[in-house]
Amino acid sequence: MKLNDEELIRQHRTSSPTVCFETLYNRYVDKVYRRCLSITKDPEKAQDFTHDIFIRTFERLDRFEEKSTFSTWLYSISFNYCMDQLKGAKRLPMASLNEHETHQLADALEETPLEERLQLLTQTLHQLTAQEADLLRMKYQQGLRIQQIATQLGLTESAVKMQLKRSRRKAYRYYERVDKK
Repeated sequence: MKLNDEELIRQHRTSSPTVCFETLYNRYVDKVYRRCLSITKDPEKAQDFTHDIFIRTFERLDRFEEKSTFSTWLYSISFNYCMDQLKGAKRLPMASLNEHETHQLADALEETPLEERLQLLTQTLHQLTAQEADLLRMKYQQGLRIQQIATQLGLTESAVKMQLKRSRRKAYRYYERVDKK
């Protein structure tokens, strides 16, 4: 017997959250993705946003009051989330490290003996906040993916990406200052 969305949610509240999540996710993931894609015009962002939206939706499933259908509620969350992310991106524009900066850092590191590089890396990590250093360690020492880091820290993937970018930039700037001395 196929349960409708509202029945699944009621069942979720009493017994089986996993079944509810999987069923609703499978029913709506394509539609939410297409909605995100139509707003962002970027397949990668649309995919990230889709995952974030489902996580957010299921964290707040207890707030669904059945005043509308679940699909209407989900699409409303999807639209609002995408718009919030795009507004946030305009306030905090992301720029990737250009190839020249990356090669400069790599060249400088290759000229420095290993022991000095490790010492400089340790000094650099001490210049960062504990959260920035932990984030860099999770990504580069432990090899965790963005999604895994986001889950562990309770952040969105886009927040993790932004924090990683800022932490790398701060570390690079410190490294440049020390290297020029």
